[in-house]
Amino acid sequence: MTNKLVLIDGNSIAYRAFFALPLLNNDKGVYTNAVYGFTTMLLRILEEEQPSHILVAFDAGKTTFRHETYKEYKGGREKTPSELSEQFPILRELLDALAIKHYQLPNYEADDIIGTIANQAKDKDFEVKVISGDKDLLQLVSDKVDVRLTKKGISEVMTYTPETLKEDMEVTAEQILDLKALMGDKSDNIPGVPGVGQKTAVKLLKQFDTVENLYDQLDEVTGKLKEKLENNKEEAFMSKQLVTINQQSPIKITTDDTKYHGYQEKTVKDFFKELGFNSLLNRIDGEEEESEEVQALEEMEFQVISNVTEDLFTGIEAFEIEILNESYHTEEMIGASIVNKKGKYFVPLNVIKESKVFKKWAEDDEQKKYVFDAKKITVLLNRLSIAIKGISFDILLASYLINPSENNHDVPAISHRFNEKNILFDEEVYGKGAKKGLPMEENQWQEHIVRKTNMIYLLKEQMEKALKENKQLSLLMDLELPLALVLGEMEATGVKVDVQRLKDMGEELKERLDTLEKEIYDLAGETFNINSPKQLGPILFEKLELPVVKKTKTGYSTAADVLEQLQGKHDIIDKLLLYRQLKKLDSTYVAGLLKVIHKDSSKIHTRFNQALTQTGRLSSIDPNLQNIPIRIEEGRKIRQAFIPSKKGWKMIAADYSQIELRVLAHIAKDEKLQMAFKEDKDIHTQTAMDVFHVKEEDVTSNMRRQAKAVNFGIVYGISDYGLSQSLGITRKEAKTFISRYLDSYPGVQEYMKEIVQEAKQNGYVTTIMNRRRYLPEITSRNFNQRSFAERTAMNTPIQGSAADIIKLAMIELDYQLKREKYQATLLLQVHDELILEVPEEELEAISKLVVDVMEHAIELSVPLKVDVEHGETWYDAK
Repeated sequence: MTNKLVLIDGNSIAYRAFFALPLLNNDKGVYTNAVYGFTTMLLRILEEEQPSHILVAFDAGKTTFRHETYKEYKGGREKTPSELSEQFPILRELLDALAIKHYQLPNYEADDIIGTIANQAKDKDFEVKVISGDKDLLQLVSDKVDVRLTKKGISEVMTYTPETLKEDMEVTAEQILDLKALMGDKSDNIPGVPGVGQKTAVKLLKQFDTVENLYDQLDEVTGKLKEKLENNKEEAFMSKQLVTINQQSPIKITTDDTKYHGYQEKTVKDFFKELGFNSLLNRIDGEEEESEEVQALEEMEFQVISNVTEDLFTGIEAFEIEILNESYHTEEMIGASIVNKKGKYFVPLNVIKESKVFKKWAEDDEQKKYVFDAKKITVLLNRLSIAIKGISFDILLASYLINPSENNHDVPAISHRFNEKNILFDEEVYGKGAKKGLPMEENQWQEHIVRKTNMIYLLKEQMEKALKENKQLSLLMDLELPLALVLGEMEATGVKVDVQRLKDMGEELKERLDTLEKEIYDLAGETFNINSPKQLGPILFEKLELPVVKKTKTGYSTAADVLEQLQGKHDIIDKLLLYRQLKKLDSTYVAGLLKVIHKDSSKIHTRFNQALTQTGRLSSIDPNLQNIPIRIEEGRKIRQAFIPSKKGWKMIAADYSQIELRVLAHIAKDEKLQMAFKEDKDIHTQTAMDVFHVKEEDVTSNMRRQAKAVNFGIVYGISDYGLSQSLGITRKEAKTFISRYLDSYPGVQEYMKEIVQEAKQNGYVTTIMNRRRYLPEITSRNFNQRSFAERTAMNTPIQGSAADIIKLAMIELDYQLKREKYQATLLLQVHDELILEVPEEELEAISKLVVDVMEHAIELSVPLKVDVEHGETWYDAK
C-alpha cells in the first residue's frame, strides 16, 4: 500500500485561519479563532486523506539563515498580533492531543522542514500532500508531491500538480524560483526586479526558461525592460537564493517520525471541551473507550424512610433533591436525602410532598441546612409549595469561589478534589446521552443520592476552612449565598410574556421577510431559494458579476463575512443581510421564546448560572434573556413581549452607567479620571479632549467614538491590533492612540503595571469583594501565555468588582422590598441592568428606592450612577 504523507505549513495556516475568522474567544477569555480554523482543517484532512504519515512544521523564530544573505528579509511585515501569537502554544497542544507530530528548527523556516521531508519521501514509496498558503512551496510540486494552497481563508483550496501549475501559472515547479526572482514578493520583502510583474516575468521565462539564461542572453531584451534587468541583476539572483527552499536542512527527524497512528478519542474530546469547541465534538468518531472498572466503594448504610418525624432532625442537616438533568424548572424530581449526625436517610418524593413535618423543617430558618446549589433547591421546593429557609452552606458556590477556573463543580468532582473518593460520578450510575436514566436496581440510585448528600455533609467543614484561609467566607455568606436565594425566587417567579404580541411579531417579521424576498428576487431578476448558498452563489457571482470573495468545496461562499465585504457593490447585498438578521430573529427569538413559555402562566423561567464565569458575572440559559439582540430595532422590539404579570403594573429598568470605568477610576486611583466622574462629565468626551489635546467644543463625533473604544478596551489589555480592528484604523495609529491615553491617565498606567506584579507575586488577582481568579500562566516562560494572563490580571478586578456591586444591590433591593412589604418584584438581571415589575401606586417610590440602593450598594471614591426608566413593557422601560 502506498504511504500518504501530509505536510502542513503551521504558521501559514494559522495566519490564514486567524484573519479569516472573527476574533473568537472561549469562556475563559482565551482567543481561539486561529486554533478553531486550524482544527476544522485538520479534522477534514484526517477524514478525507486518512494519511499514514503527517507533520506540521513551524517557523522557529524571526531570524533565519536567509537574513545572513539579506538583513531586510521579511522586514516589511507587521508584528504578529498578540491575539494570534498567544494561540500558537494552544495549537501545539491541539497537535499533541491529536497525536500529530510537529517540528521546528532554529535558523530555518517551516518551508525548509517541509522541503527536506518531502525530498526524503521522494526516494520512498510516498504520495506527498503539502498544505500551505505560501506560493513559495509550489517549487516542490512533482509527480509525487501535490501542493494545496489555501485561498481566501482556509476553506477554499487549490491543488497544484505539475499539470495544473502549468495551466494556472504558465510555469513549471522549477520556474517558481525564477518567477519570484524576477517579480519579487512584497509579503516577504523580496525585492526582485522593480517594475517586473507576473505577466512580464512569465513572458521572459517562456522565452529564456531560467533567470540564468535570461542574463546570459540579455541582449535579446530591449528598451526599458532591459535597463531594469541590468540595473537589478544582483537583486534578481539574491531573490532567487532567498526563495529557494533548503531541501537538505539539518533536521533531526525523518519520514518514519511522522507515522500517524490516530488519536485517543477521549483526549481530543476533553481538549475540545476545555477550549469550548462543543460544535466539533460530533466530528470525533471512533470506538468509545472501554470504561474503567467501577471503583470499589466503602459500604454505606442508609435508611429509606416512609414518614418524616420531628426527632429525625438535629438542627444541622445536609439535604439534597435529585434530578437527572439540569433544568430544575421542569425536570422530574426522583427523590431526596437527608444526612446528619444521627444517620443517613433516603426520602421518597411522595413523603416530601405529603409531610407537614418536612415542610415545617424546610421553612424553619433556625434549622440549618447544607446543600449543593441553593438556587436549585429553592426552585424545586417552590414547585412543591415549600419556601425553604435556613440554608447556611452551599458546596457548589464554595467550590466556585475557591477555584472558579475548574470546569466541573458537581458533587463527585468536588469530592475528588478534596480527596473524598467514596462516591461514583453521575454518569457511572445513570449513564449518559440517549441512554441516561435510572438503573434497574432501585437501591443503586437511592444509595448514590445518599452518598452525594453525605459528601455535602462531610465537605462543609473542609471547604469552610479553605474559604477562611482565602478570606472569602464573607464572599460566600454575605454575597453569593444570599444572592442564590434571591435568584431562586426570581427564577421561580419568572417573567410574563405577551404571547399574542410575540406571535404578532412573528407575523410582522414574516411579512417583512416576504417583502424582502420579493425585493431580492426583483434585484436578482429571478426567483430562487435565498437560504441556499448553492442557488444564491451563482446569482451573486455569475449573474450579477460581483467579485468572488471566497469559495468552498461545493461552490461560492455566501457567508455573512463575505456579504459584508460586498456591501456597497450592489443593492441586493444590504437586502440579503437584513433578510438573514430578520430570519434569525424569527427562528431564535420569536419561535424560540414561544417554545419555552409556560402554558399555564404565560411566563418564561430562565436559569441564572451563578458558578460559571471566572469574573463572577451571571449568565442566563434556557432561554438566554441576557442576549436578546439590541443592535437593530426589530431585535429591540422583542422586549415589547415582556410585560408585567398584573394589569395596571409597569416594568422598571435600572441600569448602571459606565460602572466598569467608574470601578477603574476607583481601583486605579487616577485623579483625572476620578475628577471627570465626580464632576459628572461625559467621560468619552473628556478622554477625547485629553488624548487629542482639544477643547470640549472641538471634540468631533469620530474623536468621541475613538475615545469610547479605548476607554472600554484599555482595561482589558486591548492591543494595537485589537483597537485597529474595532476602529478601522492602522495598527500604527492605534498604538499611538493607546500611548496617548496612558500618558493622559498615569494612574491607569500605574495600575496596569502594579496589578500584573501583584498577580505574579500572589498567583491570583482579586475583586473589591475578594473574589479570586488564579493566573498560573502569569509567570510562564512562554511569552504568549504570559501576555494573556497579564491582560486577564488587568481585566478581572474591574469586571469582577462590577459584578460584585450589582449582586450586592440585588440582595439589598430584595431585602428592602420585603421589609417594606412592597408588591414590586425583581424579575431579571441583564449584566449591569435590573428589571422589575411594579404596581402603578408604587412606581415613584420604587424608582427612587432602586436608584438609592444601586448607587449606594458600595462606597467608591467616585459616585455610582444609575439610569432608571419605566413603561408598559421592558422595551418601553429602555
